[in-house]
Amino acid sequence: MRIIRSAVALSMLCMVTVPQVASTVEAFEAGSNETNINFKIEDNFILENGVIRDKNTMLLASTPKNFEGYISVKTEDEIKREKVLAKYEEKRKNASYPQGKFTINASAYTAAADECGKSDGITASGLKVKEGVTIACPPQFPFGTKIKIEGMGTRICEDRGGAIKGNHIDIYMETKKDAFSFGRKNLEAEVIM
Repeated sequence: MRIIRSAVALSMLCMVTVPQVASTVEAFEAGSNETNINFKIEDNFILENGVIRDKNTMLLASTPKNFEGYISVKTEDEIKREKVLAKYEEKRKNASYPQGKFTINASAYTAAADECGKSDGITASGLKVKEGVTIACPPQFPFGTKIKIEGMGTRICEDRGGAIKGNHIDIYMETKKDAFSFGRKNLEAEVIM
């Protein structure tokens, strides 16, 4: 039985690799070069948040990030966000943050007009809201402050709000359903920047 399985596996492997080798040989015979091959790869695949995906967003591979010398590649959006928040660098350096872990009263919000008074999604810092990144913080946390929130990961202060005072932090979520199901929670948080 193992011999039959091995034979089937070997024949399937040949069916997959032989056409690839043949097409590669044909490409080189037709005068293709490495630049053209790389161009085709870039056309068909995207790197998004350290994950390689094809155009249909099918997961192909995760990029390893734990080796010495790894440098994260930033997207255009991340670079733009950093430039906007760089204006607040001096305020972040001079701010008096809570030491160690502290408790926040967390709620969630969306960019809906009935919550924000407008529906363009532009925050008080001038950036567009982004799920998994944006939080509305009280004024004692300058824009660009990174806060690690229990169960939520690291978020960045990019917004303000009239009811955001004291230890209240509002976490941006894409849908009202997610925001309502989050509700209001007391969570541990820590300033990491």
